[in-house]
Amino acid sequence: MAGPTPIAAQRSTRIAALVVLILAGSVLMVLQWISIRHEHVADAQAQAHVMAAGAAAAVMFDDSRAAHETLAPLAALSHVRRAHVTNQRGQIVASYPEASMPANQEHACRWDCIVVSAPIFFRDTKVGAIEMQLDMQRAYTRLASLAVTFIIASLAAYLLSLPLLRRMRERMRKAEDQLQYLAHYDVVTGLHNRNAFSTHLKDCRDRQQPLVLIQLDLDRFKDVNDKLGHHGGDQLLRQAGHRIARTLPDTARLFRLGGDEFAVVLTGPVATEEVVVLAEMILARFIQPFTVDGISLGLTASAGLSRWQNDADRLDTLAANADTAMYSAKREGRNRLVVFSPSLQAAQLTRISIRDALRLAIAKKQLALHFQPQVCAQSGQLQGAEALLRWTHPELGTVPPSTFIPIAEEGPLIIELGRWVIGEACRQIAAWHAQGSGYLRVAVNLSVRQTRDEALPSYIDEVLKTTGVPAHCLELEVTESVLMEDADAAVAQLARLRARGLRMAIDDFGTGYSSMSYLKRLPINKLKIDMAFVQDVPGEGEAIATAILAMAMSLGLTTVAEGVETPAQRDFFRNAGCQQLQGYLHGRAIPAEEFAAQWLAHFVARSDTQESMSAGVNS
Repeated sequence: MAGPTPIAAQRSTRIAALVVLILAGSVLMVLQWISIRHEHVADAQAQAHVMAAGAAAAVMFDDSRAAHETLAPLAALSHVRRAHVTNQRGQIVASYPEASMPANQEHACRWDCIVVSAPIFFRDTKVGAIEMQLDMQRAYTRLASLAVTFIIASLAAYLLSLPLLRRMRERMRKAEDQLQYLAHYDVVTGLHNRNAFSTHLKDCRDRQQPLVLIQLDLDRFKDVNDKLGHHGGDQLLRQAGHRIARTLPDTARLFRLGGDEFAVVLTGPVATEEVVVLAEMILARFIQPFTVDGISLGLTASAGLSRWQNDADRLDTLAANADTAMYSAKREGRNRLVVFSPSLQAAQLTRISIRDALRLAIAKKQLALHFQPQVCAQSGQLQGAEALLRWTHPELGTVPPSTFIPIAEEGPLIIELGRWVIGEACRQIAAWHAQGSGYLRVAVNLSVRQTRDEALPSYIDEVLKTTGVPAHCLELEVTESVLMEDADAAVAQLARLRARGLRMAIDDFGTGYSSMSYLKRLPINKLKIDMAFVQDVPGEGEAIATAILAMAMSLGLTTVAEGVETPAQRDFFRNAGCQQLQGYLHGRAIPAEEFAAQWLAHFVARSDTQESMSAGVNS
């Protein structure tokens, strides 16, 4: 229903103002009339009492002449119409003017007059009364003068208030327009917001329109936002929204749902294949770098697609399905589209159940560390071991790290889990030392979130102090992909940790395309060659492995070959100058007690410059 027009609104405002003035004036006139009337009556009462005191003797002795003389001063009072003095029997003794109205004729006085009276006492005995009829014309004249003054003042105020009312009305209109805008539009990008998104979906549902929802989320936008600040992040969001909008057909509407999340709604009968092509075109828009404050930035997006009513019969389910598909795209490597299917929902429920169970696993002592030996490539003697996290659930059984670690890394749970591994590894080092095996070096793998955990260095300080483990016995591993994701933050964190005497290593090296100049910046001691290259030995992996070993040697870094399973692989890396080997050829990961029995009986702790033992969260 349309609202009132501006002209009608102005007319209504003016009428309302006039009505208010009229009502206020009426109330004021009534109050003034009551005040004026009270004033006249009070004055007349006082005069009546004075004359009553002077007429007491005349009434007592029935002296009409003396009574007339008492009323004579009334001739000077223009507002007194009539007056009379009566005795105790109600008989008129004197009147003003003479031959005036008879006693007890108040009914003859209408709206234009009032009657007042006063008793006459003689020696405390009432002997009569005096009554006066007052003309109220003077009071009405006074009231009329006040009314005219009020009308003139009101009209002046009304005329003066019209510009103010117009300004107030204009400000109210602008405020209403602003509220209306904020209710349906995003202030950063100018796109429709989440409220408009919900309204649009409901309208489509009510009209029984088929629709397709594409939900997009910018990949690693938080990292960019942290670097550029919110101002730079807002610029990036506006550019991203503009690129998406330029790709959309007329049948589509774009919304910003909040943060770095966008939604595209297409209405009408559209084939899934056409929507997939459109979504891929949107993602292709992100290939070209963005420019913010002169800084070139690479940015990708992940998208999830869901259809109404193919995938959902409720709007909230439709949005949840698109969200599930979008996060599945992120888990699959980002920068891609995933179309919702029921299997995704089942997988999401499984992930949630695993995440919830993992939160309780630490308290219920379901977690344990297993250790895989690292040996000297030349002698085959133990120099270290990698500790692998294991989880045995009473109902799910053994849950592989490849299943629960990615789930933990999606949120802050990986922080708690990583700290548990650090603490448990240090406690195990202390326990082995107490058994006479010497101090062994243990490293734990740091996730992306842990490299940004500002409280991690102080936590490690506390663990080392509590367990008594020397700092050089704890080695921290960071995958090359983590370093490439946010190099500045990771390097700063590693530098803080190494300054405490901890040893640092790069795990899965060779998959992140790190250059030698980049490696020189890193405060590291060791490179662990990714097992993908080790498994290609002998064969294509030899050239890459040789190059990595040469680069590590030039930088003075210790090297470890992961995943060594055959004598041929062992011999190649031994001859190529790799210092340490790790893999099934030398031993699988086993519990701490078994590891101690098999490997630590003849172990002798080396000096700090020699490698001992490394432990991590990786499988």
